[in-house]
Amino acid sequence: MIDLLARNPSLTPAELTADLAPSARFRDVRFENYRPNPDFPSQAEARASLQAFLKGAQVKPGGFRLFRRSKPEGRGLYLDGGFGVGKTHLLASAYHAAEGKRALMSFQDLMYVIGALGMARAVEAFRDHDLLLIDEFELDDPGNTHMANTFLGQLMPGGTSVIATSNTEPGALGQGRFNAADFQRQIQGIADRFETRRIDGPDYRQRGTTPAQPLTPSEFQTWRARQPEASLAVVTHRDLNRHLLNVHPSRFAKLLAGVQALGITDLAPMPDQNVALRFVHFIDKLYDLGLRAAFTGVPLGSLFSETYRHGAYAKKYSRCLSRLSELLREARAEL
Repeated sequence: MIDLLARNPSLTPAELTADLAPSARFRDVRFENYRPNPDFPSQAEARASLQAFLKGAQVKPGGFRLFRRSKPEGRGLYLDGGFGVGKTHLLASAYHAAEGKRALMSFQDLMYVIGALGMARAVEAFRDHDLLLIDEFELDDPGNTHMANTFLGQLMPGGTSVIATSNTEPGALGQGRFNAADFQRQIQGIADRFETRRIDGPDYRQRGTTPAQPLTPSEFQTWRARQPEASLAVVTHRDLNRHLLNVHPSRFAKLLAGVQALGITDLAPMPDQNVALRFVHFIDKLYDLGLRAAFTGVPLGSLFSETYRHGAYAKKYSRCLSRLSELLREARAEL
């Protein structure tokens, strides 16, 4: 069995920018298998906007390079909508449908790349890309705001187009998390680079269902017995949270390398918001990687404080609960 607590992975600069493609859960998604909710026309409209954007953003090959015109300035498209409306599905579909060199990563991964490489090297690493796709674009602090504005300001004029998804309209980024008014010029500079498309609708993961709850001890033992031992990891929630404090979220994927099934036992409330947000990022990565997972412990509704779930990071916590619920339904389907 794999011992996650014995792992403390590191990433080389080359690894930071390698394999920036849709993760396992989104490897097979396409525009054709996106199922927009007919009650919310903005979902189908967002898909059409993305397809039209790609046609306009692609650089057509041909002609001698000596006489080829320089690439026009990159364009920006921003998908703004709540969790569970298919934004990541559409973003991954755009990756698969696009031509030329492209990369897909989360906003947090991009911030870590910039921090690790430095701004100049980070811009240079993506300068030859035709398209950059950034999932869950968010400004959590003034440092991220400055880095994002500078990075886009140096990259997009060279011809790299950017598609971003977020739970927050671009002009409202940072609100409730820091004194965004002091950085409004930079925030507006980011917003001005994008054409915004709003996606409305309820969480598709909960459509027609009730939220799932952690497995009972007997259910968990049955689930565990069905997992191949060599690719299984089991850890208590408390031990996992302690370990995650020493592992940067950009290394969560490497922490889970080789794991195909993860059991987290004894879920408990998380009164420390730093701990809670680390756990949220971990579940995001676990979900994106398409790993099997099972959980025991307290009901999902008691994991996060009500003050957190109605504060600046409310959408992150709600998305996490939605994804935990889906993972638990998948676990019970195995039983």
